[in-house]
Amino acid sequence: MPALPSVANLLAFEAVARRRSFALAAAELHLTASAISHQVARLEADVGVRLFERSAHGVRLSAAGERYLERVAGAVGAISAATEDLRKGVGNSLYVHSAPSIASLWLMPRLRGFAQAHPDISLNLSAAHTQSDFALGQADVDIRYGVPQWSDLVVEPLFEEPILPLASPAFIREHRLKRIEQLLEVPLIQSNVSVVQWSDWLQRYSTLRSPERFALRFDRAQMSLDAAVQGLGVALESAVNAESHLARGSLKPVFSPEKAIRIKAHFAVYPSRHSTRPPVEAFLAWIHSEAAATTAAMQQRANRATTRRA
Repeated sequence: MPALPSVANLLAFEAVARRRSFALAAAELHLTASAISHQVARLEADVGVRLFERSAHGVRLSAAGERYLERVAGAVGAISAATEDLRKGVGNSLYVHSAPSIASLWLMPRLRGFAQAHPDISLNLSAAHTQSDFALGQADVDIRYGVPQWSDLVVEPLFEEPILPLASPAFIREHRLKRIEQLLEVPLIQSNVSVVQWSDWLQRYSTLRSPERFALRFDRAQMSLDAAVQGLGVALESAVNAESHLARGSLKPVFSPEKAIRIKAHFAVYPSRHSTRPPVEAFLAWIHSEAAATTAAMQQRANRATTRRA
């Protein structure tokens, strides 16, 4: 195994990178700014790369430092959390990482049920577009979004979700949206990270070409949905992510619910060795039960919408 850098030097690097200040990092770690500076310098000498750019205006990460932080921060957090659990005698901990939108829009509203069913499990939830690194011990389970390309891991799809144009009822009335051709006459909201893009949907249900310019672009489904709720345009989003908006009536499908592209893009991912841990088993059973309930609720909503349109 290659020699690892000093843990103290790594902690100094992570603190400076997070706080963007040697003085603030020093206060956090109860050291002097000079000591922190020396630790960072020793780490830079150890890895042979300059991690920070220093100037009269302060300190910022170099390009190499940014890349290093992406890999190291999760490991430092995992070590910190594991140490804290050990100190407090927590033995039944569960670390779940998730893609941001599904975490805030679908997972968080349901976590109370998991906590009530499993009060003995200490759940730690983090969310980011970057996937967790199981080799670094960053998570027990990762809820990932995208096309599955993780052959060394167990990959379990959560649900099939319909992707369809959504807008506020007021926006639909104002623009009298009834035909697909009218979409090119109104602002369209682009979700940059979505597996299904406007070009895919338009190709499936029309002969129209996707516009070259979009009124708004976002890198999170939650922001796309919020923009649609505010009447800023039509979002092409998942009915799962939009579940609460659809239930409240703040968003509705622009066209028939049948005009959707159905995909499996959210997955529970974990190394096979994790499957024997009781907290992981409990979480997987719970999340699949919630996913099945979500699928049933979406089908009922689609049936009601079809009946009303008929």
